[in-house]
Amino acid sequence: MHEGTGGRRLWPLECLRCWHVWEEAYTVRLGDRGEIWLMGGVVVQPPWSGACCPACGGFAVTSFPDGYLARHPELLSSPEPEPERPRVPDPDPVPVAAGRTPRHHRLLVVLGVPAVLVAAYEVYRVMAAARPH
Repeated sequence: MHEGTGGRRLWPLECLRCWHVWEEAYTVRLGDRGEIWLMGGVVVQPPWSGACCPACGGFAVTSFPDGYLARHPELLSSPEPEPERPRVPDPDPVPVAAGRTPRHHRLLVVLGVPAVLVAAYEVYRVMAAARPH
């Protein structure tokens, strides 16, 4: 089989499910039996027969005319922002001064002691009212 030369083609595609737009690069060789489509040196189906969206996996894909995305770069999807890396805790925490309690413990004491006293007083009042004289 005699194979002639072909060329490299960018095929612009759009997913009709998630609206993701991308381009796939193909090498096309012209042979005795028609066109042979290659992607990365491997024979593949032409892009119009069963393209799959890389973002959502949908098969409802349409194509643009050749060179359309070169004239309309605003349609290309922007890359996803990188997620924030988790913060690593400081290996040397600031030591608490000797003899001082941390502030959150003091806050618990300031709010907790009056609440306990009020609750104890209410229990005492209920018990005293229930007991006959």
